[in-house]
Amino acid sequence: MSPPVTIRWAELLADAVSRPGQILEAYSLFHGYSLGNQLAAMFQCRVRGLAPGPIATLQRWNELKRHVRAGEKAIVLCMPVSVRVKEDERIRHPVPEGGAPRMKTIFVWKPRWFVLAQTDGEPLADSAQIPSWDEARALETLGVQRVPFDLTDGNVQGYAHGRSVAVSPIAALPAKTLFHELGHVLLNHTAERGADQPDLPKTLTEAEAEAVALLCLEALHLPGAEYTRGYIQSWYGAGNPLPEHSAQRIFKAADTILRAGRYDPKTEAAPGGAA
Repeated sequence: MSPPVTIRWAELLADAVSRPGQILEAYSLFHGYSLGNQLAAMFQCRVRGLAPGPIATLQRWNELKRHVRAGEKAIVLCMPVSVRVKEDERIRHPVPEGGAPRMKTIFVWKPRWFVLAQTDGEPLADSAQIPSWDEARALETLGVQRVPFDLTDGNVQGYAHGRSVAVSPIAALPAKTLFHELGHVLLNHTAERGADQPDLPKTLTEAEAEAVALLCLEALHLPGAEYTRGYIQSWYGAGNPLPEHSAQRIFKAADTILRAGRYDPKTEAAPGGAA
């Protein structure tokens, strides 16, 4: 039996940062999946020489009257799985008598999906699109307030405090600044420090927030991504990969921001301020 396939989030992030346009292509093709899984699918397509396209399970392809060709190997995506808490954890956190077994969610890589290029059968309609995104909807969903910018320093582009963000009216790239500040909020950089929250160095928090901005800008095909790459390198050093845990947090924050403001223009009226 082949060993389980594992993809490192830090490797995916470094790959996405170094390849302009890849995030946009992944987001338009695989927008039904999390941002991390979108880039995981794109990464595997490129490594294996597969034309990027819609992905589905074997059962779903059969429902679409297409069959996976013999010998094709599935691509892996990261899935949540519920597992029973181990004995040593139950000792530390006992379950009341008569209570249900304690469960927890872990994430594992599962080989269950195939790309359109691995199938034959009925023609498939083109499903590639860039989902629309609305700032007001995102802020409301995220529970974040956009407040007036009240600093006199013209060099400051924006800032975040608690669950609020501000963008300078003269910001060179307001969308980039907004996503950067939302990144700080979603990554808990602006939360009060507790005993279980490490005090991260500014070099790391700035690189994390800018990586969130990069993922959001490229996914939505907005200007400014080229500047984020240099900004990340200036804070964390050219060629230095971000830690694996940081990469996981970055993908989760960017995906949360994108999903919070997403809407379907075919079925919904465009909200005010739509991107």
